[in-house]
Amino acid sequence: MAASAPKPLSERPAFLLSQVGFHSAELFAAGLAPLGLQPRHFGLLTQLAGADGLSQQQLADLMAIHRNAMVGLLDDLEERGLVERRRHPRDRRAHAVHLTPAARRLLAQATAVADTHDETILAPLDPAERVELVRLLGRVAEHAGLAPGVHPGLRHH
Repeated sequence: MAASAPKPLSERPAFLLSQVGFHSAELFAAGLAPLGLQPRHFGLLTQLAGADGLSQQQLADLMAIHRNAMVGLLDDLEERGLVERRRHPRDRRAHAVHLTPAARRLLAQATAVADTHDETILAPLDPAERVELVRLLGRVAEHAGLAPGVHPGLRHH
């Protein structure tokens, strides 16, 4: 009896997730490039927009990344005048991280890029399918132990 042919890659969910994820990441990075941002910077600015004034350590914990990676990301943004580190009001040993007005303006532009990117990637889906896809992907990410809203690639920068 001959061995059956393996399932085509186009029918393997893990392959499709990888294929679409790679394509999406490339397009998103290209969309942010004119703003001088990388996706990892967008992620950090987005987190800070909802948690302005957290300490570097609190921010690293929130994003589930090593504090050294956080310092590098913050250094990048601070050099560009997008964040300020100030003494934490309740812990003199810590620094609180704050978005600058320039960062808020840039984040608004980057968010528009992200919105356009989402529309482009999900164009073939109707609104209900989009909601369902996001819900299902969220379940898969949760099952994998991934931090909500945090790209696992941040751990390596």
